[in-house]
Amino acid sequence: MTGEAFRFGDHELDVAGHRLRRGGEPVHVEPRAFDLLCHLVTHRDRVVPKTELLDEVWGDRFVSEAALTTALRTARRAIGDTGVRQRLIRTVHRRGYQFVAPVTEVRRAPETAPEFEAAGERTLPDSQVIRFCQAVDGTRIAYAAIGTGPPLLKAANWMTHLDLERSTPVWSHWLDGLARDRRLIRYDERGCGLSDWDVPSCTFDDWVDDLDTMVEAVGLDRFPLLGVSQGGAVAVAYAARRPERVSRLVLAGAYARGRQVRARDDAEREAAAIDLELARVGWSHQDPRFLQVFASQFLPDGTTRDWADFTTFQRQTTSPANGVRFLDEFARIDVSGIAHRVTCPTLILHSRDDARVPASQAGELAALIPDSRLVLLDSRNHLLTATEPAWPEFLARIDAFLAE
Repeated sequence: MTGEAFRFGDHELDVAGHRLRRGGEPVHVEPRAFDLLCHLVTHRDRVVPKTELLDEVWGDRFVSEAALTTALRTARRAIGDTGVRQRLIRTVHRRGYQFVAPVTEVRRAPETAPEFEAAGERTLPDSQVIRFCQAVDGTRIAYAAIGTGPPLLKAANWMTHLDLERSTPVWSHWLDGLARDRRLIRYDERGCGLSDWDVPSCTFDDWVDDLDTMVEAVGLDRFPLLGVSQGGAVAVAYAARRPERVSRLVLAGAYARGRQVRARDDAEREAAAIDLELARVGWSHQDPRFLQVFASQFLPDGTTRDWADFTTFQRQTTSPANGVRFLDEFARIDVSGIAHRVTCPTLILHSRDDARVPASQAGELAALIPDSRLVLLDSRNHLLTATEPAWPEFLARIDAFLAE
């Protein structure tokens, strides 16, 4: 079977690989907007009616024309077009839309991988296959597996992107280390990465439900589960809900209660409110000064290059509006009342001087989860870097724990 791609101007639209590139560099496109763009380019010989786009892109899910307008605006922005210029996508009044730029078709054999080979898969480089499952509310969740061996499932956390995180210094060493001699299964949470960005709801309960949906799609019966940062709370909630499925639990940089919930007095509540308001302003306006401060909270011992890579990556993972929604929900997380229901052995790893989530939060988790052990690592970083001494210790601790 051949892979299909289209070139127009300095863009290449890789339908099989679910990628858009400009000048050879990847351009992130929200999944619905990508599907809309693919349909318009594929059927560029005619005007595509709005009803057809709604049926093809959203299927049986009912959405308003506003969703179509938003997806169209996103697609246009990704390829350097606008509703005013309409150099590539033309609006035909009362009829629909047509892709009008000159297009060259490119056909080539796609790369394949042995995992998740079934209808609906999308094959990407480095033997990674990305597939999609659908939540109850219709939200599409992207998931993938890399490596071979016994499974390790990673609960989603922000910020991730199944495709781009393999090449960013923020996450690439995590994938290499965690997928060594095992099959690492991970997914992008709703509103983030390759999963749907335009979602009807984005709550903590949605995140736990999406993990459950993804497990069903993969077909796992029992497996170890890893939760990083806010994904740790999701992993705790899932392990409490599905004790028969989680064999072992690993929590890294995790917490039981968000900053607003754990505030003990007016001063801490005010500090939490100020932090959230700064986040709203910074993300809403994509203020580079704030984004760098945000990066320095995750990587206080990182270099200026590390912060720049982190800032670039966070801009690619989600929209400014969703960034605000995430941070608001993180602050209200509270699994302290259900953590005692986790029955599997649990390893809690945390940087001793974590600048984003204090180590006291790891201590709280260790006190709440019955069969747990806490290891403090010599680091200030919330996300460990590849070059710090704590990183090989982090991997060694996980390897030993999962081998028990």
